[in-house]
Amino acid sequence: MDHAPTYDPWSPEFVADPYSAYAGLRRHRPVFFHEPTGQWVVTRHADVNALLRDRRLGRSYLHVAAHEEFGRPAEPEFLAPFWNLIRAGMLDVEPPDHTRLRRLVSKAFTPRMVEGLRGRIRELAEELVRGLVDRGGGDLLAEVAEPLPVTVIAEMLGIPESDRALLRPWSAQICGMYELDPPEEIQRTAVRASEEFAGYLRDLARSRRSGDDLIGALAAVDGLTEDELVGTCVLLLNAGHEATVNATGNAWWALFRNPGELERLRADPGLIPTAIDELLRYDTPAPMFERWVLEDVEVAGVRVPRGAEVALQFASANHDPEVFAEPSTLDLARDPNPHIGFGAGIHFCLGAPLARIELAESMSAILRLAPSLRLVAEPKWKPGFILRGLESLPVAT
Repeated sequence: MDHAPTYDPWSPEFVADPYSAYAGLRRHRPVFFHEPTGQWVVTRHADVNALLRDRRLGRSYLHVAAHEEFGRPAEPEFLAPFWNLIRAGMLDVEPPDHTRLRRLVSKAFTPRMVEGLRGRIRELAEELVRGLVDRGGGDLLAEVAEPLPVTVIAEMLGIPESDRALLRPWSAQICGMYELDPPEEIQRTAVRASEEFAGYLRDLARSRRSGDDLIGALAAVDGLTEDELVGTCVLLLNAGHEATVNATGNAWWALFRNPGELERLRADPGLIPTAIDELLRYDTPAPMFERWVLEDVEVAGVRVPRGAEVALQFASANHDPEVFAEPSTLDLARDPNPHIGFGAGIHFCLGAPLARIELAESMSAILRLAPSLRLVAEPKWKPGFILRGLESLPVAT
């Protein structure tokens, strides 16, 4: 089957604005095979939402078949440190391992614990925004959006302040592996970061068995292995860094492009909770997630065979007019808003409550302390598509 010429996840133009392409695909080719990526692309909300919950698909297939049995090449040996680390967490595993891991991690990463961080998150957000204001502006991403989740997760894990500069590079290098067909140089960089990060966390965990931080709490969970503890910490850190940073940048870029809605938010900060959901829908920071087809499925009348890889287009689903009235319009009071920015089904984002608090507190601090915040130059998108975000966001206060 030929591929849709408008869908090109390597194109800077597509990364900058994929939504017109998605609109055409939803209307004419909601499910199609894309030869360059070797993936079946799914674009409608109903289909994406259903497949996220369908147990005939999985983040991995290794619980049912070896690579060769599934018609896939064996993984290069040099990638073993990366995959051992990632598969020790819950993101790329399936039940029963996923069920056990999520249940065990939830004992330490509780809603009460996360909500208890709100005061500290507010304090950090205000401190970062005041610094930006004192300097008359700067890069909103580098000076507010990045340091906030990094500091929060580092404090949660009990990582000494002197070591925190290591975290962002490790996270970014590991997440380079999630882009489509990363070159070998990126893969080897991710392996090196995986080895260094895992070794660091392993040493830290062994020294914190009785600590009152999250690593101490995870270490106290009966049945969670050291490898799983380390894999979980890496997952929390990577997700907290990459997704939350991109969500903040994408949100403010959307607000600057929609000045009427920004003024509405400034006049009524009570809109922040619905604004966050709408901004996650409007310009989704994690626009695509992949699944493997474990049994033949039919999607919108198209048979997708066992062994296929499916590319679920979250960003397209979040602009589906069958679900969202006037989806290209930013409406900060949109209700209901069944977006799937955090996924759905058993892999629904464990860190969603923490991300919501971080986004809410940083937005609130900016509205209060930098009420005249304005853009000073149009930003550029980073080249990656799987984790879609801006290179910088230059602002003045």
